[in-house]
Amino acid sequence: MKKWMMLGLVALATGHAVAAGNTIKVGVLAEMSGTFADFGMQITNGAKAYMKQYGDTVAGKKIELVIKDTTGPAPDVAKRLAQELVVQDKVDFIVGFGLTPNAFAVAPIATEAKKPTIIMNAATSAITTKSPYIARVSFTLAQVTEPMAQWAYKSGLRKIYTVVADYGPGHDAEQTFKKAFARLGGEVVGELRVPLKNPEFGPFVQRAKDSKPEAVFVFVPAGEMAVGFMKAYYERGLAKAGIKLLSTGDVTDDGVIEALGDNALGVISTHQYSAAHPSAENKAFLAAYNQINPKQRPNFMAVGGYDGMAAVYEVVRQLNGNINGDKAMQVLRGMKLNSPRGPIQIDAETRDIVQNVYVREVKKVDGRLYNVEFETFAAVRDPGK
Repeated sequence: MKKWMMLGLVALATGHAVAAGNTIKVGVLAEMSGTFADFGMQITNGAKAYMKQYGDTVAGKKIELVIKDTTGPAPDVAKRLAQELVVQDKVDFIVGFGLTPNAFAVAPIATEAKKPTIIMNAATSAITTKSPYIARVSFTLAQVTEPMAQWAYKSGLRKIYTVVADYGPGHDAEQTFKKAFARLGGEVVGELRVPLKNPEFGPFVQRAKDSKPEAVFVFVPAGEMAVGFMKAYYERGLAKAGIKLLSTGDVTDDGVIEALGDNALGVISTHQYSAAHPSAENKAFLAAYNQINPKQRPNFMAVGGYDGMAAVYEVVRQLNGNINGDKAMQVLRGMKLNSPRGPIQIDAETRDIVQNVYVREVKKVDGRLYNVEFETFAAVRDPGK
């Protein structure tokens, strides 16, 4: 700890000189390889899309991304790379974080170095409590789960089985759904946690089916796990048995929805962003993203990267390019942005995101699968804060 404190003091001593130069360095910690490589690609492409749309200069300062690959849920790697960003690269901001364990690992470094740190995806509620230098522009699992419990009960469902990934966001989703659904009068008839790495979904899904619920509520991270769950759901015959599938938006994520095929039609989810969101801001975002990667549909992580850069630009603008950790956090607290997903705000007290949560159904639009929004829960906060 003493060694790191000394390194932190060195970084602090040189930080003002960096901010006073011609470049603002934004350190990006993201999963660029391994099972969760799509997380990092979406986040960084979203950040690049913002810079493509608005340029790479703010308040006379050139914005530079310094991207580091955390390789997956690897806290030790994330911590080491954060130290490199602060001490060697002398960044002014730390952003990114596709996964919660990495955000937790970096929180003490953000505090010691007084580096404004912006969460672009990681979704465990507690992240913002780990450092006063952390703000979030993504979402929390509890935030998008509680509206699903409310919608499910309103739609007449009373007996639901939950399946979640066994890590922080999954635990938040499980507990939030169970509490909210029970409060309304519903019953969670069973609950399962599946491993984050290389799960075999078949036996888990079969156990859910054997309980004969009216629906299964599921959260697993977007990407390979979502595809794996959906495959098991249909192979084990839950759809044929009339067991409805409810999920957070991770499962029918825009980045994988077409890989799910027509089996995804009719799946109901709650989340903060869909590529089908009807707004001028989203149209502009999609066009900018297409210039970065025309072969990939942006998802909610890309929007997190985009909005995270919007927050960075606003801080640089308001501080006239002279970045100081405490002053940067003052600007971030209460910040309002017009996002591709709709209006968002960083809560002044909790530094967590306040935003609309949408209920969506997978439908075909012009021959392609999309999450089509049909109901809005406005200005939703994390229910635990």
